[in-house]
Amino acid sequence: MKYIRGMDNLLIRHNTERERFELLEADRVIGKAAYKDYDGGADAGSGSEAAAATQRIFYHTVINEEYGGQGLAGKLATEALDQTVAAGLRIVPVCPFIKKFLLKHTEYEAHVTRPTPAHLAFLEDALAQRVKA
Repeated sequence: MKYIRGMDNLLIRHNTERERFELLEADRVIGKAAYKDYDGGADAGSGSEAAAATQRIFYHTVINEEYGGQGLAGKLATEALDQTVAAGLRIVPVCPFIKKFLLKHTEYEAHVTRPTPAHLAFLEDALAQRVKA
């Protein structure tokens, strides 16, 4: 877990069981960056290293309304993307916030894979299965 500098009561943790990065205040989740890991790129047949790497599809980022306007979503995105890159995973931005964040933070550009119809179909199926469970 990582505490947010200057905000001792807020921390970010990677909740792998729920496939999301969480922003917490006193053990209460007040924000999240949700993802699904995708290894379908390995079957793409292109042979490129980027296509073969496991990819993390970020599909939803949210901060509770009462915490808005404090830059917390950006801090959450930075930690989520930094950990994703450190793990050797590609970033697939489907979430509108993550897409916009990446436009301003070009340091991640070498680690981004644009979403394809295969990514979107995988995500749709994965989320539909989660709803059924």
